[in-house]
Amino acid sequence: MVLHFREATDVYRKTLPYVLLQFGIGVAFALIGVLYLGLIGWLGFRFAAGGGGASLLIVAGVMLFGLVTFGAIWRLVQRYVLYMVKTGHVAVIAHVVEEGKAPDDQISYGMNQVQEYFVSASGLFVINDAIDAVLKQFNRAVARFQELIPLPIPQQLQTLLEVLQRSVVLAVRYLDEAIIAYMFVAESENRWQSARDGIVLYGKHWKAVLGSTLLVVGGMYVLSFVLLTLLAPFAVVLDVLPTALEAISWLLVAGLIAIVHTGIVKPWVKTVVITTFLIEQRDDVPDAETRDWISERSERFADVVEKAENDEPIDENRSETGPISGVGEAGNDPT
Repeated sequence: MVLHFREATDVYRKTLPYVLLQFGIGVAFALIGVLYLGLIGWLGFRFAAGGGGASLLIVAGVMLFGLVTFGAIWRLVQRYVLYMVKTGHVAVIAHVVEEGKAPDDQISYGMNQVQEYFVSASGLFVINDAIDAVLKQFNRAVARFQELIPLPIPQQLQTLLEVLQRSVVLAVRYLDEAIIAYMFVAESENRWQSARDGIVLYGKHWKAVLGSTLLVVGGMYVLSFVLLTLLAPFAVVLDVLPTALEAISWLLVAGLIAIVHTGIVKPWVKTVVITTFLIEQRDDVPDAETRDWISERSERFADVVEKAENDEPIDENRSETGPISGVGEAGNDPT
């Protein structure tokens, strides 16, 4: 197992503007979430304390509508703002790994790269979903931890292995970003070919890359648990607040953890995974043997291969100059 922590640390430091941008967006929406959900909870408490009845049913409906609305807005933000920002960060990470230095005005550079390579949000989603599906099928086929142990497995260890097996699915969300990073490095006009070749190169180095990913992803969740443990006394201290505000203390704790997890820790994990993959595959080339081996373990990979051979556009409505839908003109600050 190869971990390129030193190189990833250098890349992470050089892409701090993108890290801070994601952190800032996370802070803004965490504060909005805490205030919004806190207000709904406070209104619910006031109505409940006032005697309930029809008014309680009304406020319950308002609270439910508010929660659903907030969730829908958050999903849209993730899909059309955060996802584009994260992919722009992937482009800058790939540039730093290959060139050794960050581009000038890396925020604009990253967004320009996303627009140039994927043209529209839907194009990025289509190719990312295809990569995600292939990696899930492939990893399920090859990463069978129980089969790697040639001895009878105790029940306690079987449970641990099942948890580890499920963690492979969590790792895919970082591995598909590594394939996207390779696409930026490959600079091929045939986007599906770049995706195909990236998957093949992952297949040639899957043990080292997946092992590293599982290790850092596991460490990320351990760190989040430690943060929860450290911040729990803070919520207990805030319990001296009136009953109507007690829930806000836990919302604040959850918001702080979410900010650190999403804005700082996850970009670090992403940087480690992408850096490890790009370095591991650097002196290698895709080959037909590995491509056929992956095809036998992922039926979705055949679709990627076919689209690569036909040089299909990643977006049926793709134009060569159109801006990314939902993001604004390239080069603008996405926030």
